[in-house]
Amino acid sequence: MKKLLALLLCLLNLLIVSAATAAPGLCTGPICADNISRSAKNHWQLVLRLNDQQGHREKVVMDCKASVLSPRAGLVDRGFALALGRRACRLAGEEA
Repeated sequence: MKKLLALLLCLLNLLIVSAATAAPGLCTGPICADNISRSAKNHWQLVLRLNDQQGHREKVVMDCKASVLSPRAGLVDRGFALALGRRACRLAGEEA
């Protein structure tokens, strides 16, 4: 019984440590993209789920051909969001 309890505690500790050290995603300044995917319709568009240090969350579309972020206004700082979008385009092979 004690061995089982010790094993469960070790597994629980491992889960907590691995969750705490997980990478947040692609970050630029105070903005991070937790999820990046291609648009189903246009391969040169990336869909980014952004969040910042103040807790704002937003879903935006980065057009890699035109280097434009849509929507152009929102809660997340657009300067950092655009820089993050351009970086994501470069990493995806869609030069912005």
